[in-house]
Amino acid sequence: EDIQILKMNGDKIPVLNMYCGNQPVFICEKAAPKISEPNGHQMTETSNCTDDGDDDDADDASNELQTELGPEPLTVMKARQLLSFYTLSQNSNVSAVDNKPALHPLWMVIKGSARFNLFGSTVVENTTIESQSCVTVDFKWGHVERILETPPLSSTATLNIKVASGDMRSPLFEMYRELEFLQTLADGLRTGETEWMEPLESTSAVNLTKAFLEELRNTAKTLQDQAAKPAETTKSESETPIFNSILERGDLDFVEQLWVRMRKSVTSYQDIGDCLKLVTEALRYGDIKPWIHRDSSSSLSKLILQSYHQQIDHVSLTGVTPVHMLLEMGLDKMRKDYINYLIGNLLFITETRCYKLCIDIQLLATVYFSSGEELTTLNHLCYYLNTEVDLQEQVIRLRKLHHLLEIILTCSTFLGLPYDRLFLLTQSCLQHYKTYPYDEQHEFKLQIKPALIGHFYQKEQPALWGVEVSSGHGPREVRTSLQLSDRPVVDHVIFETDYPNETVNGDSEDPAFFSTMVCCSLVSIA
Repeated sequence: EDIQILKMNGDKIPVLNMYCGNQPVFICEKAAPKISEPNGHQMTETSNCTDDGDDDDADDASNELQTELGPEPLTVMKARQLLSFYTLSQNSNVSAVDNKPALHPLWMVIKGSARFNLFGSTVVENTTIESQSCVTVDFKWGHVERILETPPLSSTATLNIKVASGDMRSPLFEMYRELEFLQTLADGLRTGETEWMEPLESTSAVNLTKAFLEELRNTAKTLQDQAAKPAETTKSESETPIFNSILERGDLDFVEQLWVRMRKSVTSYQDIGDCLKLVTEALRYGDIKPWIHRDSSSSLSKLILQSYHQQIDHVSLTGVTPVHMLLEMGLDKMRKDYINYLIGNLLFITETRCYKLCIDIQLLATVYFSSGEELTTLNHLCYYLNTEVDLQEQVIRLRKLHHLLEIILTCSTFLGLPYDRLFLLTQSCLQHYKTYPYDEQHEFKLQIKPALIGHFYQKEQPALWGVEVSSGHGPREVRTSLQLSDRPVVDHVIFETDYPNETVNGDSEDPAFFSTMVCCSLVSIA
């Protein structure tokens, strides 16, 4: 009763004119105290020391005292109390004020933010399957109405993509194992020591090579059949059958087929030397006339070209030469594998001629999706396909290209992103790895529309949820932030929750949330 609240425009009050302009403001002040007369009329309280015998003097003193009292400022405690009442009155979760009209907001802007996990570690039957890959999405929006509200479709959404190669769930896992063998050979050349991988074939590398050469001697099939048959007969039970029709090529030439057999079976330098010796002798004596892709650049491919003219240079298969030759064979084969994934069964059109999958990396042709929409160009891929740099650098660039494809495939297979988003992601990754070193911990960013991934997050709980309340403008702006997380600040402390239906061990459908950050722009700590 001793408080009066006036609503007026800020421009009518000099001290608020510069700050609020003509915006409506509430002025809370301490009103002059009132007392009641017996007849029910209000009168202004004057003084409890008035003289009963001099009514006229008392009236004059009363008028003078009323003028002097006037409105007064509130105490700090009373101001805080009023602010609490005002804030509570705007809380839609309080049933007592549900039907009351909304008052003017106490702050100009309330921004929300949230993060959802889309891809990563999963829990199956209380067992966590760890994954080094992680795809999250960050939302930002305005006009927050309640705590932990789901981001609206009008939000801005950004994907945070961090993909680690070697995930067994990836369709590229078999290609990753092939790349690992390639890296083993490169490390052996660089350090002089090689840790051989467990062979995937029970038959020895030498026996596999002998059988392969014998098959070539005895067959009379066409070159196309020779390319298709090994793709059917060299599959092992350890290979992942899913997506094979998409990722496997049916046009493997002789060198690529030999690489497939050797990389699954060699366990020593001696194996490599013996296998290549069998091949070079068969070429020298004209026992085989294998076909190869016209853009093959390995040393063995050059020997095969020479065999067409019955002129083969002598190659000393001693020292690290056999490993060097096998590494070249693998680099050649895997470059074509990655390009094959990018283009599928499509055509390269240059001038008036078509080249199907037999790719000349110098052609500045355009790579297309099956829909006919441009994804990238061979010109953009030349950095990754360049054979003029040393072998170690070629392996590094091939690892970058593999990581790029892991990222694209994760977003297309598991998230179902449309072409235009995959196109932007491809260009971003290609440009990044031309400048920066190989890094699986790097997070790639991609702007998307929330509607594209609505089914991933709209019925899920966020991993992080935050709100920022700001008031004022310019140097007077004050920002207060609160962040909630589904994980406590530290893992080694057990936190108790006040909500009986919420637990911190993941057994409940409604997980507990913890305040992990509270900060204010006026304070230098959070």
